[in-house]
Order: sequence, then C-alpha cells, then structure tokens
Amino acid sequence: QVQLVESGGGLVQAGGTLRLSCAASRSFFSINAMAWYRQAPGKQRELVAGISSGSSTNYADSVKGRFTISTDNAKNTVYLQMNSLKPEDTAVYYCNAAVFRGGNIREDYWGKGTLVTVSS
Repeated sequence: QVQLVESGGGLVQAGGTLRLSCAASRSFFSINAMAWYRQAPGKQRELVAGISSGSSTNYADSVKGRFTISTDNAKNTVYLQMNSLKPEDTAVYYCNAAVFRGGNIREDYWGKGTLVTVSS
C-alpha cells in the first residue's frame, strides 16, 4: 500500500505559478513511477507528467515547456512546478504511484486530489 497526500493547489491568475507537492508513505525506491494526472469538469482524467525510478520524465504536449516534474527521494515527495498557467489548466490534480509486480501486474495508488483554478 502507498498513501499519497497532495498539497499546493489554489487559485491563481493566468500567467502565474503554482507548485504541487505529493508526499508518499513509503520510499520511492519501492515505487516504479510517479505521475501527476488531472481531471477538468466534464472531461476524462489525463496524464500531465510522469517520472520513472530512473528519473526519465514525460509530459503531455499541452504542458511541455511550462510544467516540470521532480522528486526529492529523501522526503519521498514528488513535485509539479507549474509556470505560465492558463485557464485551461484548471482541474483537480491527482498524484499517482505505480508499483510493478511480476507477471505484468501494475498496482496504481492515488491521492485524493488538489484543485487548481486559473482565472483569466
């Protein structure tokens, strides 16, 4: 089991910045990948950014160049630095941890989400 607690959401004007944090209940050395997803009203949840245990990262095209995912392994925390925010970034942001077991079994763990609202 992995418990995830997000923080850092809030209301910001377009062009502003926010940093989301997600603290995990166990060491990142036992987790294969961390990611941030978001879900806007009336839309499906989508991947925003991910980082593997080898520190390779991937981003949704819509946030490339604006968002940065990073980890602090000593604190078991993953961050999402969000710059140049746009109203279309408004969503509930969820932290995800993926643990790969043998036999192609993947376990996903989710935080409760943190709301980001970007005003125009």
